[in-house]
Amino acid sequence: MTASASSLPSRTQSFSVVLAIELWERFGFYGMQGILLLYMIQRLGFSDTQANLLWGTFSAVCYAAPAVGGWVGDTLLGARRTMVMGAVVLTLGYVLLGVDLGGQMALFVALAVIALGNGLFKSNAANLVRRVYEGDDARIDVAFTIYYMSINVGSTLSLLLTPWLQEKYGWSPPFLVCAAGLALGVACYTLCRKWLARIGSRPDFEPLVFSRFMAVLGGMVLVLAVMVGLLRYPAAGRACVWVAALSVGVVWTLLYRRASAAVRPGLRLAYLLIVQTMLYFVFYQQMVTSLTLFALRDVDSAFTLGGVTLFHMSAGQFQALNPVWIMLASPLLSWVYKSMADRGWNFPIAEKFIVGFSLVSLSFLIWWWSAATGGNHLVSPWVMFWAYGALSIGELLISALGLAVVARYAPANVGGFMMGSYNVSNGVAMYLGSALANLAAVGPAVASGDPAQTLPVYAGLFRMLFLLGIGCTLLFVVCLPFTRRWDAQHRAAQAAAE
Repeated sequence: MTASASSLPSRTQSFSVVLAIELWERFGFYGMQGILLLYMIQRLGFSDTQANLLWGTFSAVCYAAPAVGGWVGDTLLGARRTMVMGAVVLTLGYVLLGVDLGGQMALFVALAVIALGNGLFKSNAANLVRRVYEGDDARIDVAFTIYYMSINVGSTLSLLLTPWLQEKYGWSPPFLVCAAGLALGVACYTLCRKWLARIGSRPDFEPLVFSRFMAVLGGMVLVLAVMVGLLRYPAAGRACVWVAALSVGVVWTLLYRRASAAVRPGLRLAYLLIVQTMLYFVFYQQMVTSLTLFALRDVDSAFTLGGVTLFHMSAGQFQALNPVWIMLASPLLSWVYKSMADRGWNFPIAEKFIVGFSLVSLSFLIWWWSAATGGNHLVSPWVMFWAYGALSIGELLISALGLAVVARYAPANVGGFMMGSYNVSNGVAMYLGSALANLAAVGPAVASGDPAQTLPVYAGLFRMLFLLGIGCTLLFVVCLPFTRRWDAQHRAAQAAAE
């Protein structure tokens, strides 16, 4: 019997299944992120420089891994199967952190497991969203913006919850809560997986090949051992970051040379916009590194209004301001995009990126001004609130649409790999961001001193980032004529193909 059209899952239902597991995956990842740098410094005794560089190496490995995970999903196991496998591996990684053995090697192993799980999960989840809305450019932008907004519900909850759990109950409970969130996400997928039954890559619709599955498991063990080595030895991690970046550049070049003339304008635009997104993540990485330590040492925890204390936020909890602002701004931006599309107004992604980088520059101007004028007093937490607002809205205009860039301009047959290479570029940028954060690294004696010693250090870093943001914005304005021409050529090629 053939199912009627009304009995088939809608796009919204298919999208909601991916959204649910992604929400809980982000709950776990950001819950860990909220306390991990502090765990390194306060629990394991790392210096600022050690903690920043380890976090940078972990970020790079974590974001480079989806390039391989996307290939596994595209060609070996299928996007759906690989996504679920990644969620299970991530759960194990958070459990290993929750055991809290207190040694550096235990930390390296746990982080390697998390990076491996992220590699299997991340690009395949995003690729499934692309496949749900394939061929509908306006809905792709809206879907990825909603996707970005909704997963920030999970990150907000965890960024507020895990630092509080750590302060009340120690280091183990918050990491175990992250694991529980992932387990719940897998359960949600299991219950509703039939809504995604018609969406996936080619291997999803074929019987699972046992030999391929075993080969993937063997590869996972090998990759895990390599990742532990990269995290343990900073020089090796740094070298691997650059090798990964070079490899992506080489593959991009080969893809472009083999692409047809009709596909090339879209690829050029995708490459340029991915590089622009990569530059954003240099700034984004400050939230986890320099801005968290700035909040720990130089920012008042009490939000007051009219002399009345409203609430307190710890250093780790300030990171929650990012997803809070994203949730506030996402519905408005989605409405703006849809309204413009309905009226036939074109607001190209390249122009959204320019506006986004202007806001990023504004955020670091606010942080620079507050640190430079703080004297020997703690900075008001409202500075963090408004600066995070500018940075987060900029993120919605850049990073959220970075996924849409791949979905719109990359050929479908390499969609998983392009999603993965997008993440590799972001991982390289995060490593660079951590290295920049070390310009504000301070020793234990200074860290325990008064703000008069640490504020000038952070002011210097924030000034440099503000000037870098202005430079990026101006550069993207110069590139605008090229992006407009390539977009028009891409649209013309699509119209001709139809």
